Amino acid sequence: MAARVVWVNGPIVVGAGPAGLSVAACLRERGVPSVLLERADCIASLWQRRTYDRLRLHLPKHFCELPGMPFPDGYPEYPDRRQFVDYLQAYAARAGVEPRFNQSVTSARYDDAAGLWRVRAEDVSVDAAGDVTEYIGRWLVVATGENAERVVPEIDGADDFEGPVSHVAEYKSGAAYRGKRVLVVGCGNSGMEVCLDLCHHNALPAMVHVLPREMLGVATFSVAVFLLRFLPLWVVDRILVVLAWLFLGDLAKIGITRPSRGPLELKNTRGRTPVLDIGALARIRSGDIEVVPGIRRLLRGGAELVDGRRVPADAVILATGYQSNVPQWLKGSDFFTQEGYPRVPFPDGWKGESGLYSVGFTRRGLSGVSSDAVKVAQDIAMAWNHQTATTR
Repeated sequence: MAARVVWVNGPIVVGAGPAGLSVAACLRERGVPSVLLERADCIASLWQRRTYDRLRLHLPKHFCELPGMPFPDGYPEYPDRRQFVDYLQAYAARAGVEPRFNQSVTSARYDDAAGLWRVRAEDVSVDAAGDVTEYIGRWLVVATGENAERVVPEIDGADDFEGPVSHVAEYKSGAAYRGKRVLVVGCGNSGMEVCLDLCHHNALPAMVHVLPREMLGVATFSVAVFLLRFLPLWVVDRILVVLAWLFLGDLAKIGITRPSRGPLELKNTRGRTPVLDIGALARIRSGDIEVVPGIRRLLRGGAELVDGRRVPADAVILATGYQSNVPQWLKGSDFFTQEGYPRVPFPDGWKGESGLYSVGFTRRGLSGVSSDAVKVAQDIAMAWNHQTATTR
């Protein structure tokens, strides 16, 4: 089937999460039209379709605001999932951003001869499944983010395990696991929060690094941002580790080992967010949540751990995170690494060559989206204004 060709009089933006919404809104504010492509049938599909009910923002709300619109005054310091989705929907409506839904981008390639980007997208809606559209334009903004695809590790013996093995993307609440022994695999915030949600069951999380979400009533992230104004990152990392020890105690005594790198270094180099404790540690200390080492293999009714012990389990939840999917569809460009991040580190990884841009790949979560979106919109607007002036 021949692809339908659509000329885009402005940038093509891929991804209608917070990053895509931000840059489309900033472009529109500057009078630049754009086409926003989204593979799901809603904005922010990660937040609407692949998150658990108890999820809250892990950073204070003022670090997560999108350009030009603060959170409502009545929102708590850490808005919950529903509040954040409502905020994003209000943001899109206010900015007049209307994504083209069910457009799953399969390839994007720069045409050197024409000096244009060719972006092919397949319609994945029920009524028009399989229809292909080729969008052509001068600029391409990659805004699919760091969490486009779930990470599902291969675990030996998974076929032998009798219970369900699911990713945290499918988890909504502990109601479905009532009375069951659940092995939660993962050491991030999702693993901690799922374990907290399952703490009245026999949950067995594997965790690596824990920080208190607040220190003396002040958000840990706010403390880090303040200290980074005056001190190098490695010094701030050491301060955070010491403060975590003072507030949380020696976590090795309850089976939690700290990584060799500091929390900020891990975030900047690996994209791994340090765990911000919201109450799970108390459940660990009380014995409601058991901490175990990694899984060597799954068995029929449980798992064998790396230390040789065997633990029973009725279900396994993989809180193993997400990853970028850019290398799957962006062709002929070395701007992104094989892991799906810009090769040039923050704060200069937002602009490539030939009209290629990225938003939301700073390894800083929502706090890095706004700065990228503003820079990209300003840069494209300058080129757009120059182009429209010379064609008059």
